[in-house]
Amino acid sequence: MDIEIHRLRHIDSTHYKLLLEADPSEKIVEDYLSRGFCFAAQKKQKLLGIILLLPTKPKTLEIANIAVQKSFRGQKIGQQLILFALSFARKNQYKLVEIGTGSTGFEQLYLYQKCGFRMTYIARDFFINHYARPIIENGLQLKDMVRLSQTVQYLDG
Repeated sequence: MDIEIHRLRHIDSTHYKLLLEADPSEKIVEDYLSRGFCFAAQKKQKLLGIILLLPTKPKTLEIANIAVQKSFRGQKIGQQLILFALSFARKNQYKLVEIGTGSTGFEQLYLYQKCGFRMTYIARDFFINHYARPIIENGLQLKDMVRLSQTVQYLDG
């Protein structure tokens, strides 16, 4: 699918609702929005997906949030957003791109590995310790976060 990805300067309720689908904590989403770069994938002015990139450690960029509208899932929009994030990292001289996801998110883990990410570690009980209510994903209570990363070669000039 031919899409346009552009930086969002203003987050409206549609963007915010989609961000909350990927992370149900308003507090965490607000924190990421205040410190990161948010981009929207659109086609003919229709919001298809969203990605939030967060500078963390020196030369490290984290995909802090990525979500695709339900009606557009399975159409490689998530993959295009991830490839955009990797390109953004290269152009802005980041050396490492990281992403964290729930250990029960089989589709997400598959997508990230398909895009070249490798598992780096597991943060045990992350979702139990950082979220007020249990999160159920694929019929299981989400407990652990799987962290993945990919080294990027940034572009000179």
